[in-house]
Amino acid sequence: MTGALVEATGLSRSFGGGGLLRRPGVQALRGVDIAVARGEAVGVVGESGSGKSTLGRLLLGLLPPSAGTVRFDGQDLQSASRAEWRRLRRRMQIVFQDPFGSLDPRRRVGAQILDGIAIHGLLPAAKRARRLEELLRQVGLDPAQAGRFPHEFSGGQRQRIGIARALATGPEFLVADEPVSALDVSIQAQVMALLAELRRQLGLALLFISHDLPVVRQLCDRVAVLYLGRVMEEGPAELLFRAPAHPYTRALLSATPRLDPRQRPPRIPLLGEPPSPASPPSGCVFRTRCPHAAADCAAVVPVLQPFGESRRVACLRAAELA
Repeated sequence: MTGALVEATGLSRSFGGGGLLRRPGVQALRGVDIAVARGEAVGVVGESGSGKSTLGRLLLGLLPPSAGTVRFDGQDLQSASRAEWRRLRRRMQIVFQDPFGSLDPRRRVGAQILDGIAIHGLLPAAKRARRLEELLRQVGLDPAQAGRFPHEFSGGQRQRIGIARALATGPEFLVADEPVSALDVSIQAQVMALLAELRRQLGLALLFISHDLPVVRQLCDRVAVLYLGRVMEEGPAELLFRAPAHPYTRALLSATPRLDPRQRPPRIPLLGEPPSPASPPSGCVFRTRCPHAAADCAAVVPVLQPFGESRRVACLRAAELA
């Protein structure tokens, strides 16, 4: 993508394998291409085990890829020196899924929010208290609560603390890894509204990882659908939700609850159980659960290719099903 802030090409990542028992490794990602432009929100959806969180960590450089490249503002993360990494690190941050487990229960929240500023030496000590107040107000918390410990806050408040900590260094790219899945529905809406407003105010590039499709539709400009480590479909959120092209995307959307049952598309059941990532099917990895699979789906790995004007689909039958 021209002008992308973050861009991955041919990204793959394997875990484990080998040893005395010659156990097969698990390939969490397989040849993924994805990009996030400045100020853009890209959603990544899929079932558990599809590789969503692994992708987020690879884009942040928290994991090295087994193959492929990740570039941040044109810099190849694999070739970055320690000094370059230090400068890059403050420009990219993450909000974790568990708002309690991601905080140190023995430290006051104000000190944890300021960790990034202290590590990178961004402000003199005399100005950090003012910055802390700004961050807490920015996420809708009272600055007077900075001296409290994590257990004194609700789940939604703890996630706001995690967001404030991520924003402290002034990042340009934020990975939100299922940030509302552990919260009550009413609190989810509040945190989602906060993320949308912060993205607008700060011009953040956002990778939003979720299994909740309505939440992704609400926040994201584009969506990538992962299945067993591969991108099945990628394109503008409204188009993808209105007219999904890949059978897997259609099945996911057919299972999404709707307020008006008359607006719900016919349910498309997914056949069988998800295959093991350690022993994926040949050809199209989705073929064993796809109602439209044919003989060639077992022999050919479908390439993610343009479909229409603005999206890409990895399916041999996409044109027939349109």
